[in-house]
Amino acid sequence: MLISGTFLDEISHDIPHQNWDRVEWERDFRHMQAMGIDTVILIRCGYRRWLTYPSRVLQEREGAYAPPLDLVDMFLDLSEKFGFAFYFGLYDSGKYWWDQGDFAAETEINLRVAEEAWQMYGHRSAFQGWYLSQEVSRKTGKIISLYQDLGRSVKDLSGGLPTLISPYIDGKKAILAQESALTRSGEISLRQHEDEWNEIFAGIKDVVDIVAFQDGHADYHELSDYLSVNKALADRHGMRCWTNAESFDRDMPIKFLPIKWEKLLLKLEAARKAGMEKAITFEFSHFMSPQSAYPQAGHLYQRYAAWRKARIDGAETSAKGSI
Repeated sequence: MLISGTFLDEISHDIPHQNWDRVEWERDFRHMQAMGIDTVILIRCGYRRWLTYPSRVLQEREGAYAPPLDLVDMFLDLSEKFGFAFYFGLYDSGKYWWDQGDFAAETEINLRVAEEAWQMYGHRSAFQGWYLSQEVSRKTGKIISLYQDLGRSVKDLSGGLPTLISPYIDGKKAILAQESALTRSGEISLRQHEDEWNEIFAGIKDVVDIVAFQDGHADYHELSDYLSVNKALADRHGMRCWTNAESFDRDMPIKFLPIKWEKLLLKLEAARKAGMEKAITFEFSHFMSPQSAYPQAGHLYQRYAAWRKARIDGAETSAKGSI
């Protein structure tokens, strides 16, 4: 199970900014390419007042700040240069659906953002899909209606480009970053998880193409069971199933640091056994890049690169031996 995609986390809730410009980003895309990445997903085009592109809609409607650099344009340039598929992440207001429970308002502002983004960037060859950025672990509020409306709209807008969601498991490590605890009681059971996501998938299967559950919220010995359920549900409803292999560590009191290589390896092996189609990560630039602000990220890159090379060399040797 090799990692072939990553989120681009430029508007983050809880991860320090690295203050990169095009020079650093181009170097990072080169590192991504060397690691076998072919897909990049903008985690969100904006969060509250912060933006990745000069959105007139969000500046006028939400009082958002004009960014000094159009990051979406830059990411599309780099994606085209390195042959990556780029997925555009929609807007997270941080208030309508999350603070106020107003899923209709969240949908309405995102419909306008999607239209604006498609007008600005839809002609770009690297623009290959959409990411619905409202992440949930349960049948929260009117999340089914939100996914239905946004998924249908962006597919109609773009001639059917694929849509992706990345929910999470309501497990023992589903802790907000501002909380001091590392685990909690009252996590969802495997049966509850299956029942709720079966209902969600039944409601969104025609408008959401790909689901990539985050893999960091359940304990390592439980993960294989959850991934197998996720894959079975996706197959049942005709959806593609990826895994979002988190490359940061949820087990440390400092939130968040690059993950221990052994832990990432355990998660990738669980995804392989579950039959996942593709592995993406959240996220390369902070937690796996040789130029990350965290020195441990470069070491993780080296461990993963050596492991990946051994896997590829072994597969090639096996293939030659079978001829």
